[in-house]
Amino acid sequence: MIRLMISQAKKHPSLIPLFSFILLGVSGAGLYMSRMAMFSPDVCWDRKNNPEPWNKLGYNRQYKFLAVNTNYKCLKKNGPDF
Repeated sequence: MIRLMISQAKKHPSLIPLFSFILLGVSGAGLYMSRMAMFSPDVCWDRKNNPEPWNKLGYNRQYKFLAVNTNYKCLKKNGPDF
């Protein structure tokens, strides 16, 4: 498949930006999926040592990908410890 893409790019040089944007999109999606698999509190890889990781979430840790107006370092806890 890569050999076909290279041969088509040699015949039609206008396809090079298309192939580069497709590669950029695929790599961005793969990086985002790997970030969600490693750092998301909803994913549990180790069921023996920590079967419910969502119960130990810190209130001052940023879990969103992008937080516009929230500074997570200055947050105070509003509820009791369970």
